[in-house]
Amino acid sequence: MTVQVLVPEMGESVIEATVSRWLKKEGEAVNVGDILVELETDKINLEVGAKSSGVLSRVAVAEGKDVKVGDVLAEIDETAEGASAPQVEKAVEQKENNKAPREVPQATPVASRMAREQNVDVAQLSGTGVEGRVTKTDVQQYLQGREQSQSAAKPASVKSEAQPVKAVSRAIGERSEERVRMSRRRQTIAKRLLEAQQTTAMLTTFNEVDMGAVMELRKRRNDEFQAKYGIKLGLMSFFVKASISALKAFPRLNGEIQGDEIVLKNYYDIGMAVGAEEGLVVPVIRNADQLSYADIEREIKVFVTKANEGKLSIEDLRGGSFTITNGGIFGSLLSTPILNPPQVGILGLHKIEERPIALNGQVVIRKMMYLALSYDHRIVDGSEAVQFLVHVKQMIEDPALMLFD
Repeated sequence: MTVQVLVPEMGESVIEATVSRWLKKEGEAVNVGDILVELETDKINLEVGAKSSGVLSRVAVAEGKDVKVGDVLAEIDETAEGASAPQVEKAVEQKENNKAPREVPQATPVASRMAREQNVDVAQLSGTGVEGRVTKTDVQQYLQGREQSQSAAKPASVKSEAQPVKAVSRAIGERSEERVRMSRRRQTIAKRLLEAQQTTAMLTTFNEVDMGAVMELRKRRNDEFQAKYGIKLGLMSFFVKASISALKAFPRLNGEIQGDEIVLKNYYDIGMAVGAEEGLVVPVIRNADQLSYADIEREIKVFVTKANEGKLSIEDLRGGSFTITNGGIFGSLLSTPILNPPQVGILGLHKIEERPIALNGQVVIRKMMYLALSYDHRIVDGSEAVQFLVHVKQMIEDPALMLFD
């Protein structure tokens, strides 16, 4: 009996995907639960497994092609008993010679695509990702090493001192270009960012915050915190708490526009922008106002790990009432964050840098950070946005205030 492998339901509002790569080939034996193919959606990568055992008799959609929910991806012949005869003979021969077949490391989708485009065999690479997965960085480092080796192999030309210097002639067409297909996620990111600028009255206000109090508190209490909760006390939990306090004081920044109505949300689902190989993703911390500092730090750590492994789910990314993004981890000193519609507010954090400031009539060196709040001016007034940012600043500069919130 032949069983069809269909594109599964992929979550709310996700109806299309791109076939990223096939992990099994036609004629290969498969068991229930084996991952057959990886699909790339707007938000996540989805693995489709076999629900029947047999032989993968037909691959219906090639890599790089788009599919919709319910489309046929492949067919499995249940009547075939395990692997084909040549496969069985090969396995027996390997067993007799006590030589196991070499296991090819799983590569991330971006790394796999780059390897194919650059004609690199990922089996030759040592993965530095989680569980030995080959990452984009691993492929890039291999390509750099290959290029350096090729350059070193070329004999250096020796020029006689008496030889006159001649003008270098450059052949037409010597410069090269490369065309790389935009991933589905990158296309969606581009579309969403353009949509945010075209459909909202976005404005940004700035302030700066003295990080000295928070950093001193972390330094003094981090060991105790880590011993008790098993996780380090980071900066982000302070900004989540401070933002929630400010959202309660200025609720329009926790709302959205639906038609001619303003929806003010009485819950606080905070999106945390996380950098991943395919681009920025924003997983959501649900009911963040009900979580402790340790709970928030654990949630963030889980999201970062999932993002690096490509395992974020649709549920992880759904919704959100306000977003925090930290460009400081990449060295950004100041930026203008773009809204994540339908949200009307996003807080941008930046690099902590020692700067001279005036304090009590004296010039002192303090650890300072610029803050940026982008907001939708259609429902948030400038005075609200400025006061929101001042509220966050006060909470961070005097963390004890958050105890009374």
